[in-house]
This record gives sequence, C-alpha cells and structure tokens, in this order.
Amino acid sequence: MPRRPLARRTFLRGAAQAVIALPLLEAMLDDHGTALAGGAPLPTRFMTWFFGNGVLLPRFEPTAVGPDYPLSEQLAPLADVRDYVTVLTGLQNRCEKIITHHEGMTAFNGYTMVEVDGLFSKAGGPTIDQLVAQTVGDATPIASVHLGISKHVSIMDSGTTMFALSHKGPNEPQYPKFNPQEVWTELFGAFVPRPDDRALRTSILDAVRDDVSRLRARLGKHDNQRLDAHLDGVSALEKKITAATPLCSLPDMPSEANVDLEGREPITAVNDVMSDLLVYAFACDITRVASCLFIGGAAETVFSELGQSAGHHFHTHDANAQDLVHDGVVYIMERFAALLKKFKAWEDVDGKNLLDSSIVYCSSDCAEGISHTIARQPIILAGHGRNQLIYPGIHHQVTPFPYSDGNTSDVLLTCLRAFDPTAASIGGGAPMSTTPLREIAGPAFAG
Repeated sequence: MPRRPLARRTFLRGAAQAVIALPLLEAMLDDHGTALAGGAPLPTRFMTWFFGNGVLLPRFEPTAVGPDYPLSEQLAPLADVRDYVTVLTGLQNRCEKIITHHEGMTAFNGYTMVEVDGLFSKAGGPTIDQLVAQTVGDATPIASVHLGISKHVSIMDSGTTMFALSHKGPNEPQYPKFNPQEVWTELFGAFVPRPDDRALRTSILDAVRDDVSRLRARLGKHDNQRLDAHLDGVSALEKKITAATPLCSLPDMPSEANVDLEGREPITAVNDVMSDLLVYAFACDITRVASCLFIGGAAETVFSELGQSAGHHFHTHDANAQDLVHDGVVYIMERFAALLKKFKAWEDVDGKNLLDSSIVYCSSDCAEGISHTIARQPIILAGHGRNQLIYPGIHHQVTPFPYSDGNTSDVLLTCLRAFDPTAASIGGGAPMSTTPLREIAGPAFAG
C-alpha cells in the first residue's frame, strides 16, 4: 500500500490525558530506510552505568588483548553480549586530589572534584552524559533520564559527587530516581492508582484504543505488526509494575516501589523493571541519554540475594572477605548483562537492535576497593552506536600493568565525538583529554 509518512513525534492520545509514545516505524523513515523522513539520522543513544567499590583486577582483567580476548571470571556474565563489549584496562585516572572514592568519579567527567573538605566534594564539571545531552537532547521530549537501583548509598560521604552519577556542573547534580513508578510517570505519563480503587482503574491502552484504530488505517502490514508488538510490550510492562506494587509498597502508600523487604533491597527486580523502562524510552525516542547508579560509590549495599549480610563496601576493606567481594562483582556484572541483553533483544526499525544504536559506558569509583587505587581503572563499553565504536568488541590494554600512561578521559572524548565530532577536548586540568582513543573507533567515527 502507498506509504503515508508519519511525524517522528507521533503519540497516541486518549481519554484522561493518557499518552503513549510510538516506537520508530518504517512510516517515519525516508525512502531508503536509513534516516528519518525529514533527513535527520536515525537516533543514537548513550548511557552511563556505575557501580561502586571497584573490582578485583586479577579476576577482572582479561588475560589477552585484541578481538578474541577471553572473558575473565568477573566478566563471564557478559558472554551472551560478548561481541558488543569492549573492555579497557591499564587506564590511569588523572584526578589531582585523592580523598578515597570521590576521585574515581573523574572517569565520568574528566575533572578533579571541587570544594573538597574531608569526605565532601562536588563534581568539577559536567559529566559525559550531559555533554551528549547538550548535543542530542533537544531532539527528544526528555533530554536525559537518571535511574538509581540500590538506595543504600554511602553513610560517610557528603557533597554531590558520590550521590549523583550525572552532573550539568558543580552545582547541578542530576539525582537519580530509585522508584520505577516515578520513572514510568516521568517517561510515559502513566498513573498508578491506589490498591483501594481497583474498580476505577482504566488501562492506558484502553484510553488510547480509538487513537490506535485510526493510526492502524495509516500503516502498512509491517508497521502494524511492529505496533502490535510495541503495545503488547507496554501492556506487559504496565502489568509488571502494577503487580509489583503490593510487594514493594506499604498498604497505605501503594504508589511507592523499590522498598526494602524485611531489610533487603529487591535489587534484581528493580534492575529488571528499570531496564525495561529504559528500553522503551530509547525505543520510543522519549530520550536518547540516560544514567544509572546501580550501587553508589563507597555504598554499603548488601547483596542479600547472595546470602550476604554485610555491606559490599565493608567487604572490600576486609582482606579475608575478598571472595565475597568477587561474588558481589559477578552479581553486579550479571545485572549489567541483564540490561544489555534487553537492549540486544529489542529490534529497532532498521532491523538492528539497541546495542547496535547505543553506547553504554560503565565504570566504578576505583580500580580496587581494598586500596582505593585509581591506577588501572577499568572501563567497559557496550554497543557501538551505529559503528561509531569498534565492533566486535576488543580488550584494549593501554600499557602493561602495573602502571599506565593512559588517560580515562581519552575514552570520554571518544564517546563524546561519536555524538559531536567537533568536540576538541573534554575535562580540565591534569585529567583533560584532547586525544580520543582511536584504537576503539569504528568505521563511522569521524572525530
């Protein structure tokens, strides 16, 4: 049937102000299917993902470099997305001040912290996600979204550096939301009613039923199939969040979620729901930039699902508990892998998946928690951002350990130039970089 192009920002609108964003459809593309109908390129997404307290380098770093590197013990959970993963080791975080953990956050912005007083600090400059958002944020309804998984952040630190992964500047932290239902509302305008008004509940899909019918008449066979799959996913996600309400919220506060259950955080469940939300936000082009604070810097998150009873940060400082630290890092990588597998499973409009069109930047606040070292601070990059980064992924070690002449900010600049090829530098002072790491650049990289 003749194709009648749709605007990229087409929404389904129904009664009670219910709104559902659509995924990218073929009807929104140009005649070649390689760009949006107006000529703009297909969206590329960016995300930062953070976990506190470092790794165990001998059990984390792969034993060989190049494209065929073997996954280490702590990287083994990434096996199903192995081709999309680049591991960077031997890098030096060049932060000019050392106050434990805070300096590790320089790997996300390229600046030394400011206003340092004991364990108080503020970010020295904008983080990489906000620089990307400055470039692509105007193209979407929400410039960036910020997620948090474990609420058990550090009890010793203060300031903003350790409590917000994303910063627009020293005095503009972008604090994460830890409640999936709040994130749902921010992204999709969904309303989660209280348990005592079940008779009044109306599905958001019911509210836009008439709009869906009108839209179907304008779409071809493949777009209608894609629309069906999208609406099925929205329905499943709506049910998943609603069903979680009685388990995660007190009876008189049913709109809450991510509540400790008998003192234990539902980390896996929250991570899964947040990942689902982000997949839909990216696929619907609600936003192209995100950050996720999985567990905070120096955080005393307890991995109760592993049978642990003490905080992860506490374990990192106990020489006799390093096996427990190892178990915790493997668990963290399992949750990171769960996110990436959801990205890989989602088929985008061009037949690719979200890892093909995204770059996910993952690191910690130190290389190893027991020493607080920021030498050899590892970074994981997942996805290639429409061939901006190398694919399949590699293990790139800047200099043979134990010492490195590399700079973590070189990786930041490489990521930034994937979105803004004109960016001349990133960061400031000793951590600043003017040299992207071209060893990890893909064929589309023009920076």
